[in-house]
Amino acid sequence: MTGTTTAADYAWLEERYENLMQAYCVTLVRGLTPEELLRELAAEPGPRITGVDGLCEPSYDDRGAYRLFVGATSVGDWSLMVEFNGYLGVTNEAMIPLSRGRTVVSHFLNVNAVDHFCWYEDGELRLHFEPLFAHYREGTRPDELLEEMRASGFDLIEHDEDDERDYEGLTGASFALAHRITGIRLTPELFASAEFTCGVAPVPHG
Repeated sequence: MTGTTTAADYAWLEERYENLMQAYCVTLVRGLTPEELLRELAAEPGPRITGVDGLCEPSYDDRGAYRLFVGATSVGDWSLMVEFNGYLGVTNEAMIPLSRGRTVVSHFLNVNAVDHFCWYEDGELRLHFEPLFAHYREGTRPDELLEEMRASGFDLIEHDEDDERDYEGLTGASFALAHRITGIRLTPELFASAEFTCGVAPVPHG
């Protein structure tokens, strides 16, 4: 674990990428180039697009039942995959095979406030939790990252339904925890200038 950011370090996402933050999936995959990642996902080749904002329109145009538009770019030894209103990165049937021999970290939020955080490693789901309910975790190593989760901004205490809770910052906490696991810090400059290799990938389903 190498990152040291907190939810506050990702406040810029809500300010600059409001559309993405309404419904997104962000995935980091170690050891694959963007082109290799898209091939592993059996994606049909698409355009090259500069900047995260440019992924929005085709994400809604080029999707269907079990087909999602994805964009991937290189960040060091990792590939960053961004989906507007997508969920491929938190689909176990796709990510568990992809993670064999490598690390995959992904998180997701949709317009109904359904959210997921997943850490895959070498063909297994080590950690899965919903950021709104971070006290409940599953996976083969569900409690390995408790210190990192707290430091990122997650509330690990189980609350009664009547308890008042602060839900602000959970999306930022997901980005911060991904940074702590991968060492990859996402920045406004990266989101604005990254060259994405894009495609339409099938979503495996059971």
